[in-house]
Amino acid sequence: MDIVLQIIVNGIVLGTLYACIAGGFSLVWGVLNIINMMHGSFIILGGYLTYFAWHYAGINPILFMPVIAVLLFGIGYGLQYAFINKIVSRPVLTTLTLTFGLDMILYNLMTVFFTATPRRVTLDLGSLTVGDVFLPIDRLLGMGLALGLTAILYLVMRGSPIGRAIVAVRMDRQAATLMGIKVNQIYAMTFGIGALMAGAAGSIFAMVFPVTTNLSGVFLGKAFVICVIGGLGSVPGALVGGIALGLIESIAGY
Repeated sequence: MDIVLQIIVNGIVLGTLYACIAGGFSLVWGVLNIINMMHGSFIILGGYLTYFAWHYAGINPILFMPVIAVLLFGIGYGLQYAFINKIVSRPVLTTLTLTFGLDMILYNLMTVFFTATPRRVTLDLGSLTVGDVFLPIDRLLGMGLALGLTAILYLVMRGSPIGRAIVAVRMDRQAATLMGIKVNQIYAMTFGIGALMAGAAGSIFAMVFPVTTNLSGVFLGKAFVICVIGGLGSVPGALVGGIALGLIESIAGY
């Protein structure tokens, strides 16, 4: 019974991290109908930048996370506005090819400048034992940060003017245009939010697991699976899908 409880707890903790990974990917796919092949590399970029800020400058990774989020938002917004918006109405294969090409550029730049050496922020926070369940504090911290980011994304989508505009564009682009919504800017904003979530998720993962460019495809694949389980454009769906995948991996691994 104790080992079953440990497996379930491990799966839930891992699943919340997966939900944070998939939230932005699901949003971009659901709103823009674009499969963002750069999502995994955005996650790794966020993890690498967090590690280097901690290792060389001694900056607390939690305090540096907002900087990563703003930086990745700017990168995502700029790429969408400058390149992807020009072909956003084309067939999915066209946008898939473009994001795949941009991902290859970003992936290889990271490999050249950062190398593929696995890196992790080591916080040495100890562990917590509840009965026979062992819980490393860094994983609990990562779980809390991931849930917090997912909750913020949900509140932004539900209660902010930007969130309502994104939902309007997702439901009916032509009607949103007639209502005065600048669709191209909303598309760029949505892509930027997706990159922001990916970068923040990378910061969290760097505090829990080693990150390397070799994992970009793995993270992208997990985001695909979570979207299939939880649905597109749904933050609660990403949370449910992430926890489901975490539990499946934990049980299957045992």
